[in-house]
Amino acid sequence: MLGLRLRQFLGRPDLAVLALPRDGVPVGREVAHVLHAPFDVFVVRKLRLPEDPGFTLGAIASGGIRVLNDDVLAWSCPSADVLDAMTRMEEEELTLLERVYRGGRSAINIAGRIVILVDQGAGTGSTMRAAALAVSRLKPSRIVVALPVASAAACALLRDVADEVVCLFTPEPFSTVRRWYLECPPTTDEDVRRLLIGEAAIDKVA
Repeated sequence: MLGLRLRQFLGRPDLAVLALPRDGVPVGREVAHVLHAPFDVFVVRKLRLPEDPGFTLGAIASGGIRVLNDDVLAWSCPSADVLDAMTRMEEEELTLLERVYRGGRSAINIAGRIVILVDQGAGTGSTMRAAALAVSRLKPSRIVVALPVASAAACALLRDVADEVVCLFTPEPFSTVRRWYLECPPTTDEDVRRLLIGEAAIDKVA
């Protein structure tokens, strides 16, 4: 359904679909198949306050990108050493995940491309917002955020960081993403790796 809503991009040679792992990967792969587009993951790791993990200082993402939340930084005031230590720790995890997911393959070069960013859904939109800001640093021609289900507040937030936001359903009250799926088994790291390896094999044959 999400792929069909995006059919204006069908067959464009400058298109790429990026999914946020883990649960966004099965959704993103289907969208990429419908649109006949290259597919990859875009790994995002949040930087959380050590004393209160509910608050996000920012995020790091594929491509050596770090995006900071100025509002949270203003009142939490972490030292540069603390922030750098958190960043290094999450960079190590991000590097490990990319190695696990891609198995040595290089990431898609998205400079100058239309990028469709996909996730399973969004409650607050904070993770997708970080991803969109990070992708924008890699100089795509256009960023489209695509979600099967999201809160109305999340969709509104994301319109500030994307050229276009497509949300199929915005039920209220929203509760959680998983509530709006008939079946929603958790996606494992091995699932992500298998789906990406399968995609690489398809590209090689094509």
